Amino acid sequence: MAAAMTVGVLTGCGAGTEVSESTESVASSEEEAETETETETETETETEATTEEVGEWESDYEVVASSREFTSVCETSYELPTEAIESDIYVEPISDISDDFIRGMDASTVLVEENSGVTYYNYDGEEQDVFQTLAESGINCIRLRVWNDPYDEDGNGYGGGNNDLETAIELGKRATKYGMSVCIDFHYSDFWADPKRQHAPKAWEDMNVTEKCDALYDFTIESLHELLDNGVDVTMVQVGNEINNGMSDVTDNTEVAKLLKAGCQAVHDVGTEYDKDIDAIIHYTNVSSANSVIVLVKKLLENEVDFDMMGLSYYPFWDGTFENMQYVVEEVKNITGKPVVIAETSYCYTSEDGDGCANSLVGTDDIVEGYPATVQGQASMVRDTINAAFEAGASGVFYWEGVWIPVGPADQDNSEIWETYGSGWASSYAADYDPEDAGLYYGGNAWDNQAMFDHDGNPLESLNVFKYLKYGTITDSVVASIQCVEVSLSVGEEVALPETVEEYYNTGEVVTSSVVWDESELSAIDTSAGGEYEVTGTLEDGITVTAKISVIWENLVLNPGFEESDTSMWNVSYEGDTNPTDFFENESDAHSGAMSFHFFSDSEDMEFSIEQEFTGLEAGTYSLSVFAQGGDVTDAEMELYAITSDGELTQSFMVTTWVDWQNPEIPEIEVEDGNLTIGVRIKTNVASWGTIDDFNLSRISD
Repeated sequence: MAAAMTVGVLTGCGAGTEVSESTESVASSEEEAETETETETETETETEATTEEVGEWESDYEVVASSREFTSVCETSYELPTEAIESDIYVEPISDISDDFIRGMDASTVLVEENSGVTYYNYDGEEQDVFQTLAESGINCIRLRVWNDPYDEDGNGYGGGNNDLETAIELGKRATKYGMSVCIDFHYSDFWADPKRQHAPKAWEDMNVTEKCDALYDFTIESLHELLDNGVDVTMVQVGNEINNGMSDVTDNTEVAKLLKAGCQAVHDVGTEYDKDIDAIIHYTNVSSANSVIVLVKKLLENEVDFDMMGLSYYPFWDGTFENMQYVVEEVKNITGKPVVIAETSYCYTSEDGDGCANSLVGTDDIVEGYPATVQGQASMVRDTINAAFEAGASGVFYWEGVWIPVGPADQDNSEIWETYGSGWASSYAADYDPEDAGLYYGGNAWDNQAMFDHDGNPLESLNVFKYLKYGTITDSVVASIQCVEVSLSVGEEVALPETVEEYYNTGEVVTSSVVWDESELSAIDTSAGGEYEVTGTLEDGITVTAKISVIWENLVLNPGFEESDTSMWNVSYEGDTNPTDFFENESDAHSGAMSFHFFSDSEDMEFSIEQEFTGLEAGTYSLSVFAQGGDVTDAEMELYAITSDGELTQSFMVTTWVDWQNPEIPEIEVEDGNLTIGVRIKTNVASWGTIDDFNLSRISD
């Protein structure tokens, strides 16, 4: 293994592979775009051949202008500052930004959070309606998702906010009360809708496309009537959520366009009824794949979808560079001639997990370099994302779920309260509706470290970025974070540490500083064997930095993380009628890469093993390890094993919850005749689940 060096922030040690892998060059070729278009066209042709023939959808709804009256429940509003404000965080001003730039916040989980016992406070530590705090912090628009029927047949909520229409009405009235407008985000599903899943509402499952158009139109009309009649100041409506791969179980672009037409028509008809301007938004994600998004946008125009605004999700730790996001925003504006908003973005302020459900953004090895997992790091990322979007001509930015804080402490089982009130991302009651995702991984809040309130409900100073945008802040210039150094090398290689390290200031300034490493700590590193070391360095200004050094043995396992399509070197055996395992492609369930070895059965208890045999190994001592995660285990035996001519060695382990990775190890395995079998065997209860990944077998001594 060649020596490799990565440099990153001390609180997060660098940008992770998820960011770099998702980043796509802005200068993507026209040839790639044409290839994608041809591929989509072929897919459409195949789909159309099997799709029931339906005519163009048309509404027979009679619209009468100003036949209904909207009366806002607004009681107060808040003005933005007119000069720079003293603050503990640094915000560089965006002097040209207008006061009507959309400074949005998704606040869909507030009600279930409060029902679960959460209390929100203001900046003085006093209990206060969270919507008042958001308004005081410069937020001018609240985004609320709406699901058709997020409950099972017994009335148990699916979780994730249980965001039915009644919830949106209550939250929308509170937002309007404090002078904020409301964007309604219709998913046209009974639960989460995104590129992974676009399930039709239960009531629509047996409908053809024309019938779904009618149902979608009626649901939109009726929902907006209820919202507006209750005084909710709806100014924008999303017709679908992240619909790159379809909507409501419809995947063909031409048929999806019919649904979009029905939704946009409903929004415009309601606007006419109430004599109120309401914009219809179409929402896509995965902007790192710029050309694929642009192809989808062009198809909207080809199908004559009458929308008013385009929404794009942009998560900087998943979706590539600011420059690529700007390219997509500019291209979409140029192609459509319509406004664009960033409909979702976020960033972490800590690496700490607040509720015992592992975080989606860990805040250590998967953050963006230069933006540490701190309040200042979060503030800088929000400001810089808004600035990049504004420079590209976007009309606004929405922060996603900045109010979704932990329910229950991380050191206790909070599942009962999540299940009861729907404050986790999914409850077990969602399993029948969403068996492939919620059915396997229901649980708590993986987003709590990206909220803009701390774990106790106090607003972070980073929330005030929204009101500081135009004039910035007055604060002292201080070092906010220092790059750490991580070095990995193979056994026998020399250690090489950098001569300089960068210091990141809260003002955005980056200073390159010489570093002197502790020679005594360096000389203590034994590169003849595997191990982990730390070496202290001193910068020019006296600040210390730590280098983390990993000396790594060669991994002898073939295809250790299952990333290669050829898995013939792995032997899988199982008891029972069906194989409960598979090689599973899902980056969020893999320890590294995208693939892992997955197990689940909803019909019977499971008993299986996966192993690899070796012959001709050099005589010596070996170490073996693996990573495993999973959950819903009530009765199980799990063990890592190694079989030699002298017998078997095992190490028991147990999975706990999603992405809480266990790392069992057998540290010393004596091999004399060159033969060795390694593997994992598991006996576990029905409905439990998990993944195995990244086996490592290394020869550690003669």
